[in-house]
Amino acid sequence: MCTLEQRGRVFVLTLTGDGEHRLGHALISSLRSAVASAAEAAARAGPGAALVTVGEGRFFSNGLDIGWAGTSRARLGELVDALRPLAADLLALRMPTVAAVTGHASAGGFLLALCHDYRLMRADRGVLYMSEVDIGLPLPPYFMAVLRAKITAANALRDVVLRGRKLRAAEGREMGVVDAVYPSAAETAAEAFKFAEQLAARKWDGAVYASIRMSMYPEACRSVGIVEESDEVKRKHFASNFSCSCYP
Repeated sequence: MCTLEQRGRVFVLTLTGDGEHRLGHALISSLRSAVASAAEAAARAGPGAALVTVGEGRFFSNGLDIGWAGTSRARLGELVDALRPLAADLLALRMPTVAAVTGHASAGGFLLALCHDYRLMRADRGVLYMSEVDIGLPLPPYFMAVLRAKITAANALRDVVLRGRKLRAAEGREMGVVDAVYPSAAETAAEAFKFAEQLAARKWDGAVYASIRMSMYPEACRSVGIVEESDEVKRKHFASNFSCSCYP
C-alpha cells in the first residue's frame, strides 16, 4: 500500500510495490492515515516540515481502481467520493507538499499529483493523463475545480481535459503543470527530497501556510469540502501572528 518515513523535518510518503497504485478504498484509507500521521508529528515538533509523495515502479498512480468498480457506476461513484477527502487533506495540510512523479499519473493519480504544491517529474518515462474523455466518463466537479486551479493556461487545460493529451515531463513543464524535470526516477525522488528539505528549513507557521494555500485556491478547496475561513477568523490569525519586526 504505502509507507510513511520521517527523515529529519521531511515526511516521505511512498506508494510501495511495482503495481499501478490504483486508488481503491484500502489505498485511499492508507494514504489518508499516513497524511494524518505526518500532520500530527509535524504539529508536535513545531514549525518547519514538508511532505514528499513518491511512487515505486512504473506508476505514480494509474487512477481509481476501475477493476474493482467494473461496470458499476455506483462503485465508481464510491471511489470518486472516497478520493475527495484525500484531496482535501492535501490541500489543507499545514506544510508544503511535493509530488515526485516517478511514473505514469493518470486520472485520479494525476489529480493526486495536482493536489500537491509542487510536481517534479522524471524525463525518461511516464505521462500525466486525464483519461475521462477517452473512456467516456464525465469529470467529477471537484476534479474539474482542482484542474482549473492548478492548470492555469486555458489552452493547456483544454488539451488536458478535452483532448485527453498525454503530457510527458518536458511538455508538462512547458505548460506550467510540472515544476522541474530530472533524468530518472531515482534522481527525481532525490531532488524532491532536497527541495522539501529547503522548504522545511524555512520553518513557516503551518497554519499560516495552509491558510494562504487555501486562499489561493478557494474554488478547489470548496469543491473538496474544505470550509472557507471567515474574514473574522482570518483577522484573528493575522493578529495572533503579527510581529512588528516583520515590517519596517
